[in-house]
Amino acid sequence: MPLRAKVASSVSRTAAALSRAAGRGDGSVIGGWIGLKIDPDLLAHLSAGRAIALISGTNGKTTTTRLAAAAVGVLGTVATNSFGANMPTGHTSALAKAGSTPYAVLEVDEHYLAQVMEATDPHVVALLNLSRDQLDRAKEVAMMAQLWRAALVRHPELRVVANADDPMVVWAATPPASHDHRITPPHVTWFSAGQRWHDDSWVCPECGSAIQRSGEQWWCSGCPLRRPQPHWVVEDDGVVDPTGAWHKIVLQLPGKVNIGNAATALAVAAEFGVRPVDAVSRLGSVTSVAGRYAQVDREGRNIRLLLAKNPASWLEAFDMADLAPTLLSINARDPDGLDTSWLFDVDFAPLRGRQVLITGDRAYDLAVRLDVNDVPFQHVRSFGEAVRNVPPGRLEVIANYTAFQDIRAELDRVN
Repeated sequence: MPLRAKVASSVSRTAAALSRAAGRGDGSVIGGWIGLKIDPDLLAHLSAGRAIALISGTNGKTTTTRLAAAAVGVLGTVATNSFGANMPTGHTSALAKAGSTPYAVLEVDEHYLAQVMEATDPHVVALLNLSRDQLDRAKEVAMMAQLWRAALVRHPELRVVANADDPMVVWAATPPASHDHRITPPHVTWFSAGQRWHDDSWVCPECGSAIQRSGEQWWCSGCPLRRPQPHWVVEDDGVVDPTGAWHKIVLQLPGKVNIGNAATALAVAAEFGVRPVDAVSRLGSVTSVAGRYAQVDREGRNIRLLLAKNPASWLEAFDMADLAPTLLSINARDPDGLDTSWLFDVDFAPLRGRQVLITGDRAYDLAVRLDVNDVPFQHVRSFGEAVRNVPPGRLEVIANYTAFQDIRAELDRVN
């Protein structure tokens, strides 16, 4: 690297280490921020010589990135932003900290995907899903799909792993010059992990006609856009690869959604030449992801943390949670989005029949929503009060981003 980049990289590592030592956080942002101030091209310099995978989408990025890093690890040391800092500052910090590695698997905020593609020249990009998120400051879903599509057009040789079940992703991954969307572009590998949330993909992004669905299939009623034939498919508790071989997936992470994330990780690793049979056993080594799914014993309660930040992810969180006392925590700080109206897009009916507690800055917004859904609840003013108000045993905690981090901090920043 040029001397300026070497100095910037060294300062980045030092700043991150000091942040961790001072208890101010994991250093995954501040180190990159300072490094980029010294050398604005530092991310590009740190990326040079590495085979890189970028993983983006509204939900599942952090978990899929951790699983993909484990799978690609069959080949050698992998740099990754394991704490979920998914903007260029986080990528810079992660690569500087890792030093020289042949591979990198990076989670990327969907808004920054085009910028990070330009800086890192990735080998493969995985597109997971697109749904509404942070309504007060995030782009509308179809606009996000358009940005992805425009970015991919500028990199026609890039290999893409994309979700066949999401019409927005399929459209984004399909070149505009293709008049028949039933034809798979040469560098796209499709995976099918199932899509339970459909409410952001009823209108075709190509022509504006209605999207029709029947079972797993979907198609546009007004143009050729339709679900492509997937190469990787979740089947029961395993994954079918492009050769037709079935691989059992054994994870320490809950929920069927994580089997889908594992399928995506195997598809990404395959783009580096990793055989599924060699990678699948490594997926079970992932126990929690930046606190997500972590289990902590406290005062006779086994507390499990689940992150849910938008309607689609709350739907999956309810599927993961055991039938046990459940604490819901909602904030509306800047990282969460200030608008909590999305709570009315979530069906809280699955929580009926269990003890439900609520807390957080916007607990009263959540209280109104639960009352509309006929879900009885108890308001508590703190996480500690919630723990004291449930019997010994399992306590499920479902929280949006800053509320999740608050509770994770009370549990000594469990990872």
